[in-house]
Amino acid sequence: MSARTSTVVAIDGPAGSGKSSVARAVAQALGFRFLDTGAAYRAITWLILEQGGSTDDEATVVAALDGLDVDVTVDAAGQRVTIAGHDVTDAIRTERVSAAVSGVARVQAVRSAVNERFREIIRVAEPGIVAEGRDITTVVAPDADVRVLLTADEAVRIRRRFGDVGGDQHQVGARLAARDAADSTVSDFLTAADGVTVVDSTHLTFDETVEAIVRLVTEENHD
Repeated sequence: MSARTSTVVAIDGPAGSGKSSVARAVAQALGFRFLDTGAAYRAITWLILEQGGSTDDEATVVAALDGLDVDVTVDAAGQRVTIAGHDVTDAIRTERVSAAVSGVARVQAVRSAVNERFREIIRVAEPGIVAEGRDITTVVAPDADVRVLLTADEAVRIRRRFGDVGGDQHQVGARLAARDAADSTVSDFLTAADGVTVVDSTHLTFDETVEAIVRLVTEENHD
């Protein structure tokens, strides 16, 4: 354990692996704060789309950052996300945003800017924080006390995502695969870095997955 008084848990993994819901439940179980880093990228995506822009245009994405205030309230009981004065907590979870967010997340200027905000949130979190999202185990919080790569077979991830968003399962699968392909150009989230524990939830229930990660944190805190 580091000399830090708080405990930091970092969780990464491919699309549809359940990072957000699992991380939130882990935070609730431990009494920690919660940070869904993807929410910031989704909020920026939402704003660009609302303004009629395209996330496929890097110049548009970078311009959207100018003077932008993205506020993510990180309490496990109910994270709220606002951007430019708009509460977008629900709006950022639509398939419209999901389909376009990679155009924002793969722009390095965006990643660098929001990563600094994430590090600030993590640094002051007490008594601990569970942070999830791309690069969280390697770039944002490489010194986290517990680092987890949460994964599952692609077919399972597609089925879970389909259950969340509905629609045509083949289309959901295609979007999930496209999201992973786009994100992999800027982040290796399919291979665990040194010191990162793989939790494969293919054959685990949601509760079993949460328990597995809570157990890792408990064991770390007793070392």
